[in-house]
Amino acid sequence: MPAMIRTAFGLPDRQLWTGGYQYFVNLFHVLGRYGRARIRPVVFVAEDYSEEALEPLKSGVVEVVRTRGSVPGRNPLQVGGTLVTGIDRAALSAYREHGIDAVFESAAWHGWRFPLPVIAWLPDFQHRRLPGMFTRRGWLQREFGFRAQIRSASAVMLSSESARGDCEMLYPASAGRTSVIPFAVEPGEEAYRVSETDIRARYELTMPYFYLPNQFWCHKNHSVIIEALRVLRDRNVSAMVVASGASVDPRHPRLFENLVEQVRDLGLDAVFRFLRFVPRADVYALMRGAVAVVNPSLFEGWSTTVEEAKAIGVPLVLSGIPVHREQAGGAAHYFDPLSSQDAASALARALDDIGKSAGVPSRAEIQAANADRLARYARHFEDLVGQVVVGAPRSR
Repeated sequence: MPAMIRTAFGLPDRQLWTGGYQYFVNLFHVLGRYGRARIRPVVFVAEDYSEEALEPLKSGVVEVVRTRGSVPGRNPLQVGGTLVTGIDRAALSAYREHGIDAVFESAAWHGWRFPLPVIAWLPDFQHRRLPGMFTRRGWLQREFGFRAQIRSASAVMLSSESARGDCEMLYPASAGRTSVIPFAVEPGEEAYRVSETDIRARYELTMPYFYLPNQFWCHKNHSVIIEALRVLRDRNVSAMVVASGASVDPRHPRLFENLVEQVRDLGLDAVFRFLRFVPRADVYALMRGAVAVVNPSLFEGWSTTVEEAKAIGVPLVLSGIPVHREQAGGAAHYFDPLSSQDAASALARALDDIGKSAGVPSRAEIQAANADRLARYARHFEDLVGQVVVGAPRSR
């Protein structure tokens, strides 16, 4: 096994898949700070990829390669040839040119005879659990892609036991080849760069608020929280929700406008605020100043929102889906994601917790617990890459 495993990664478009982009940026920082210098991430991006989006990768941990045309493994014009030959030859040529030892494959496919070891990361199986969220074409593309990746990869990486259960039930060929590596989040200095006082002034937040930092995609289920605010108003309970995130859902182009209309029609403009995309430092400041961070999602593989809140010790109000309970355990108020009444009650319980400090861990304790999660994440990821390179059996 090489002393430093040069591992290829693709980087998602930050605007189209904010959570995926942040996943990779965070992974590289975690490997750099908590890893054992076993992996050298080599990130392949298109020539026109945003320079601003690459800024967080300029710490020296990551090597960036700009490619002509499509990113290796993601060229739609290459799929036919890859199906016939079993190898994405353009990708293989690029990887050999840059001395790649292993490939981390996400939303890509390198072929069923690809000679380099490949780890296929499947974030979740939303298309199988919530098929109505997809067009027929989108569903088929995702299903074909997942089946191809599972059949071809050296190992299948998942972020939760919930996802593993789905994977091995829906795709029996994956059984015995899956590894669960939950990610943890390294907030860094930007988590405390902006003060809570400044953030309230900047966004004119004059009352206690909940923060919902999910991109505006249909499965993120913002609508139930909007309706929950109406329920609270009817109960004479004052509450505000601030929501930020990328505002374009490629599968549901009118979603953001529909949510704005829902807020307007219910007369909630003053208590449901749309901030769209905000800087990372502002995201953390908004979290710290919130009554709680809210994630009403109908489906997740492992929620970045939840991990970020855990990393800085912010209370949580979450939909009671299995993966949220796996992530947060007893440290959250849960609600039925299909019930605005139940969501309203969970928000009300969080409001009742304001000012209660009994049993709340100190900042030092929060940071120590998160450091343990980060070290475990880096170690398990490095171990998996090492295993596929040497061909060792993968532990469950």
